[in-house]
Amino acid sequence: MELTDRKKQILKVVVEDYIQTAEPVGSKAIAAEMGGSVSSATIRNELADLVELGYLEQPHTSSGRVPSPKGYRLYVNELMERQKLSIAETEKINQSLQLKMEELDRVISQAGRAVSSFINYPAYITATGKKKMTARRFELLPVDERSCIVVMMMGDNRVKSQLLRLQLKVDIEQMPTLVTLLNSHFTGIPTDEMNQRLMNVAEQVPPQLFLLLSQTIAYAVDVLEEASQREIITAGANQLLKLPEFRDADKAHELMSFLSDSKENLPMPDDGPMKILIGPENVSDALKDTSVVVASYDIGDDMRGLIGVVGPTRMDYATVAARLSGFADGLTRLFGKQELPPKEDTKE
Repeated sequence: MELTDRKKQILKVVVEDYIQTAEPVGSKAIAAEMGGSVSSATIRNELADLVELGYLEQPHTSSGRVPSPKGYRLYVNELMERQKLSIAETEKINQSLQLKMEELDRVISQAGRAVSSFINYPAYITATGKKKMTARRFELLPVDERSCIVVMMMGDNRVKSQLLRLQLKVDIEQMPTLVTLLNSHFTGIPTDEMNQRLMNVAEQVPPQLFLLLSQTIAYAVDVLEEASQREIITAGANQLLKLPEFRDADKAHELMSFLSDSKENLPMPDDGPMKILIGPENVSDALKDTSVVVASYDIGDDMRGLIGVVGPTRMDYATVAARLSGFADGLTRLFGKQELPPKEDTKE
């Protein structure tokens, strides 16, 4: 059976009406939308064909039709009219991103809340390095003979510090030598290589300094490996309660719990500036009745971020895609214009 232009036109009407009303769409409403150019009888035949082809579904309690995931996919790929943000929308996004540049995690947390508030769906956001995090610089600040503060600047300019208690007394005057060794041998390399180099320099330093060096590298490895893991921040899960699809408290609770407790399973595509996943295209069972739109943004310093929204398959894809793209572009400009200060440690 051929998917004619008229069938596509009717499918487009059904999708867009259903997005607006959340109610099954009947032949009379479609005929009115099409200006009376096609009779209701003809439309009913076309609707039956679209159901048979898998693009529409017919709820048991209604004579109207609703889009299937396959229908939404065709709509997104071929029928959806790409939207441009209005001047007012662009200004609203820019205003919401007028953030005081602070720690990276606080910036993206604020941005996630802004996206959820503006798009009216739960949002998630993350930032991650394109490669393993490394140390950029070390400092050792002596406190007394048995303690010092190790300070490490990471590749993304964040600064971590910790007080180390020493098992052996260390001559404070020897600290600069150890700092030079740290900065010449242990910066700009992955954590597994740091451990190997520690063994290689063992004979170059006296025992009490080697003990401090070992403690410093152990601390650095722990911090760098933790920093290399992707942190996902979610916002606005309660937006689900406003949607007709989640009037069932159990269904809403299931998805809200997923966003809170299993957020590491949210889609994190690596390809392209934007990805739209519809219904069963999502791997996680908790998302099989939802759609996810994800956009990427550039942080600089070999880092990138992802920002996405989770909503019903009935979402207004054109509007969501345009607004999310606007946020992604805004975040790229935001990070491109300003350098993050050091962070203290306390389509298919």
